[in-house]
Amino acid sequence: MAGSAAAGAPGPAPAARGVLAPLALAQFICSFAGSNMNVMINDISEDLDTTVQGVQIAITIFLLVMAALMIPGGKLTDKWGRKRCLVAGLVVYGVGAVLSALAPGLGVLILGNSILEGVGTALLIPPVYILTTLLFTDTASRARAFGTIMAMGGVGAAAGPLIGGLITSAISWRAAFVFQALVIVVIVVLSRGIADPLPPDPARPFDTVGAVLSAAGLVLLVTGILAVDNNGWLALGLLVAGALVLTGFFAWVRARERAGREALLSTGLFRNRTSNLGLVTQNTQWLMLMGVSFTVAAYLQVVRGYDAIQTGVIFTAATLGILASSLAAEKLARRHAQRTLIMTGFVVTTAGVALLLALVARTPGVWAFAPGLLLIGLGLGVMLTPSVNVVQSCFPESRQGEISGLSRSVSNLGSSLGTAVAGTILVSGLSQGAYAAAMAVLGVIGLAGLAAATLLPRGPRQAPAANAATGTEGPPGPR
Repeated sequence: MAGSAAAGAPGPAPAARGVLAPLALAQFICSFAGSNMNVMINDISEDLDTTVQGVQIAITIFLLVMAALMIPGGKLTDKWGRKRCLVAGLVVYGVGAVLSALAPGLGVLILGNSILEGVGTALLIPPVYILTTLLFTDTASRARAFGTIMAMGGVGAAAGPLIGGLITSAISWRAAFVFQALVIVVIVVLSRGIADPLPPDPARPFDTVGAVLSAAGLVLLVTGILAVDNNGWLALGLLVAGALVLTGFFAWVRARERAGREALLSTGLFRNRTSNLGLVTQNTQWLMLMGVSFTVAAYLQVVRGYDAIQTGVIFTAATLGILASSLAAEKLARRHAQRTLIMTGFVVTTAGVALLLALVARTPGVWAFAPGLLLIGLGLGVMLTPSVNVVQSCFPESRQGEISGLSRSVSNLGSSLGTAVAGTILVSGLSQGAYAAAMAVLGVIGLAGLAAATLLPRGPRQAPAANAATGTEGPPGPR
C-alpha cells in the first residue's frame, strides 16, 4: 500500500489530525458489540421466547460473519476507497443496530445483529487500520495511534458486559442496541473530516469466487463446532465439508496466481513462519477473551441467577486489567522484546483462568471472580498490540491491505471460536461441572498459545506498533 511517508517523517500528516477519535471509536463499538450481549442472555431469551443456545448462536454468527468477510472487506477498500468503505460499513452497522432494537423474535435479531452488524464491521474495520497506516506518517505517531486503537478494542470487548448490563438493567436490552446506533451516528459525524489519501481503483479486479469459498469454509467449520452438542455426525460432516471447501479455496488461489491474476489472498502471506506464529497468538488471545466472557456471563446468569448489571459489574475487573496494561503498552515495549510480552501475556492470562476455576469452586461470593478476571485482563492487554506488530512488521507496505484483512479475520475467527467452543460445552448442561470444563478447555488453549509464542524468534525492543501497520524497514520486530 503506497503513499505513506517514511517512518522518520517529522510528524503526522495534517489530514491525520482529528481522525484518531472516529477510528478508535469504530474499533471500540465493534469490539463492544461482540461481548455486550453476553449479559443479556436471560433478558433476550425471555423476551424473545428463545433459549441460551439461541442467544449463543446469534453471538457466534455475528463474530463469524466478521471473520468470514474481513478479508474480502480489506480487498474492497482498494476498489471502492477506504473512506467510502468506512462510511458504508458504519451505515450498514447502524441499520442492523436499529433493527436489532426492534426485533420481535430471534430471527430478526440474527438478521440485524448477526448479519447486518457483522457485514458492517467487516467493511469498516479494514479501513480503520489502513487509514491509520496512511495518515500517521512517522513511527512515533503511528505507535501511539495503533496503541490507542488496540486499547479501545480491548476495553470495548471487556467493558461490553458492564455497559450492556447497566443499560439493560436501567432500561432494556433493546436500549443497548440504540446506544450502539447513537455511537455510530457520532462516528459518522466525526469521520467527515477524514480524507482518503489514495484514490480508489474501480477497475481493480475482485476475486468473487475466492471470497465465497473462504467465507463458506469458515462458516461450515464454526457451524460444525456449534452442532457438536446436538448431533455428532452432523458436526463431523460440517467440519469435513469446511476443511474441504477451504482446501478448494487455497487451490483456487494458487491457480489464479499461476495464471497471473490477482487472488483474494496471496499464498505468500503464509510463507513467513514468524507471521504464522503471530497469527496463532492473535487467534488464541481473542478466543480466550470471548470464551471467558461468554462462559462467565452465562454461568453467573443461568446458574447463580445474577441480573445483567450484577454480571456487568463483575466484568469490571477484566476491563480495568486491559485498560491498565494497554496504557502501559508503549513503555513495556520499549523495555522488553515483543516475544517476551506475548509469552508473559499468555502466562498471566492462563494463571487468571486457573484462579477463576480455583476460587469460584470454593467461594460462593461474587468477588471470587474478580482476581481471575483482573489477571486475564492484564495478560490480554499486555500482548494484544505486540501480536499485531509481530504479524504486520513481517511484510512491506505494499502488502499491508492484505495482511490487515487476514490479521483481523484471524482475530475475529478466534472470537467466534471462543464463543462456539465455550458455549457448546456450557449448553450441554449448565452446572458447576460444565463451567469448570469450559474454563479448563480455555486454559489448555492458553497453554497452546504460550507454546506458539515461545517459538517466535527473539528480537530487539521497539515501540508498540511502530511497524505494526507500516511494514517499513527500520528497527524490525522479531522476524
